[in-house]
This record gives sequence, C-alpha cells and structure tokens, in this order.
Amino acid sequence: MPAAQFLRDYWQKRPLLIRNAFPGLVSPIQPEDLAGLACEEAALSRLIQHDRASDRYSLRHGPFEEAEFPALPHQDWTLLVQDVDKWDADVAALLPAFDFLPRWRVDDIMVSFAAPGGSVGAHVDQYDVFLLQAQGHRRWQIDAGPNPPQEFRADAELKLLREFAPSHEWVLGPGDMLYLPPGVPHHGVAEDACLTFSVGMRAPSSAELMGDYIDTLAAEADESLRYRDPDLSPPTDPAEIDAAAMTRVVEALNTLRMNDPDRLGDWFGRFITVYRAAGVVSAGAEPARSRIEIEWDLEQGASLWRHPWSRLAWRRAHAKGQAARLYVSGQEYALAAKDAQALANAVEIDQAVYAALSEAGRACVHELIAGGHYRLGLDDDEGEDEGEDA
Repeated sequence: MPAAQFLRDYWQKRPLLIRNAFPGLVSPIQPEDLAGLACEEAALSRLIQHDRASDRYSLRHGPFEEAEFPALPHQDWTLLVQDVDKWDADVAALLPAFDFLPRWRVDDIMVSFAAPGGSVGAHVDQYDVFLLQAQGHRRWQIDAGPNPPQEFRADAELKLLREFAPSHEWVLGPGDMLYLPPGVPHHGVAEDACLTFSVGMRAPSSAELMGDYIDTLAAEADESLRYRDPDLSPPTDPAEIDAAAMTRVVEALNTLRMNDPDRLGDWFGRFITVYRAAGVVSAGAEPARSRIEIEWDLEQGASLWRHPWSRLAWRRAHAKGQAARLYVSGQEYALAAKDAQALANAVEIDQAVYAALSEAGRACVHELIAGGHYRLGLDDDEGEDEGEDA
C-alpha cells in the first residue's frame, strides 16, 4: 500500500491489520536480553501479572533482580520495557521503516515479552501505535465500533476497561503488524511465549501544549505590557467587572500571544524535541578533543554517532533573509536549511556528510559534540557504545 493511501484512509481513522509487514523478520532482541535490560536502573520497565481466578492484575515497576525471572510462573505475566530503541541499535534500525511519518512524532519502541496467557488487560491508548509481532504469537481483539465504552475498572492499578466487546479478532505471527489509531479499545493475549514491539507515535495533549506554551509566554513576557483602560468611563457599579473590562482583559492577553510564526515555531521545536524524553544528554567527563583532531579522525574513516537520547528536528524560517532552525533536545540553532536538514537526518556523520556542511554547519557539529549529542567512534563499535552511552 502506498504511504499516501495509508495516511488518507487509515491514519488516525481506523485500524489496519498488515500481514507479513516485515517479511522474514528475525527479532533483533531475545527475551533474555529484555530481562537483562529490565534490571538496569535507568531502564523504564514494568511487570504485569494476571490472576485468572480473580481476574486481578498486579503491577510492579523495575529495576528488577535477575533472580526474579526464573521464579516467575510459566504463564500469565508480561514484562514491558520502554525506549528499547535507545538501548539497542538493532531495534532502532526498525525505525526507518516508519519514515512515511514525521520522525518527531515517533516516541519510542516499547518491547514486551509475554509468557503464554500473558496480557496487560483490555485498555485504550491515546496515541497511534504499530504493534509488530517479533516472536511467537499473540491474539489481538479490538473494538472498532462507534463510541465504544471507555470507563475504567476501579479495582486495578492499571487503567483497564470496565467493559470490552471486541468487534475483530486476529492472531499475529512474526512479521505481522497491527496499526491502531488513538481511542480504539484493544486486548492482546499471548498464545505462546512471545515478543511484541510497540512503535508508539505519542502526541502531546492540548493541556501539555498549553502548559508549556504559557510557561514560555510568562518567562518571555515584557513587564511593560499590562492591562490598560485609557478609555475608562465612570462605572455604573464600581464592584462590577463589566463587559468593557473583559474586552480589555482579552486585549491584554492577546498582546502576549505568539503571533510571529517563527517565534511560535521555535517554541514548538524546542518543546517537541524534549517531549516525553526519558533520558538526558550531557557532556562526557573526558577532555574534549580539538576540532582539528576530530576532523583528522573523520578523514581517516571515523564517524560521529548521535547519542540515542538526542532528538533532532528542523524548520524553515518564515521571515525573509532568516536561516532555518535546527532543534536539538530543547536547544535551537540558526543554520542554512541545507545544513539543518542534513544534521536532523544524520544519525551518523561521516566525512562525506561533514564535508557537505557549511562552515556554520560544521561549527554547530562541534557545539553538539561538546554537549554530548555526538561522540566519535568507528563502525565496529557503534552498537556497543550506543548501549553504554544510553
């Protein structure tokens, strides 16, 4: 299916089952690898167990001890780990398959291992998700009907649906994928021991956008911009907040709005490149290499690898004569559009990419290196060092 057709007919409209979406898929991660990652302090992990007799679900958060996993029962539990694409370069290699969507819309790849019968219960997500089966088989049920009930159970730590009446049901095997738009109730149960990759396209809520927007307005507000009433006339009742006063309130608030599209774009670029970031990028403790040394290394075949927690996006400036903007984990850089586009798309910067940049683009690269967003390495240590950096 052409990407344009998918976006027109399915994206945020209706579910789609895609058989053999990844032909011959071999999972880039094994269950024992996921369990090991769930033991890491910095990893976001959860263990959900289901008691069939009482239909109760229990939730525990990691990190976990290695000895816990062999002691788990043979059925009815699920281990979930967020942001596995930040920890494992082979998992991250799946993301270019989703480049028909804006990259800044991609939140993470969550990986879940479920023992036979394992489930997280019937629930609903407020974001787009692609559920890719990587190992084993999972039975998915969804309610694609209009206005499905979405009240939650009161007896569970998880937000589980009180009522769930599936309209469709499928069993997915390795390579099969199910797309679900926001708001579609669904329930997945492992038919056998299985791994499922959830590629989440989380979008900020209106409340999240408004909260950050207002904080930015308040931080940048000019104290001289105030409520004004030079047209004031004697009030009928001095205790009344009349319609004229409310009109002036609206005018005062409108003076703070970001009417400049570049200012608004810069706010959103900074916001979206830190939205829901689970890890923080910081400069390394080792002494920084000089620009001359780094350029020499690039000429000798080395590459610069982006930190897995770094998020980049770019935007064309609207004002004439102004450069484009590159956004990197909440920071912004004025660059030529060619440079901003190249860096936003460069997970790896080799000599060819670096040489094609302008002087300003190269200077930005070295500023990003100093901030920890890129590190120097060779091809053979990419996967090993990315895990260490995370």
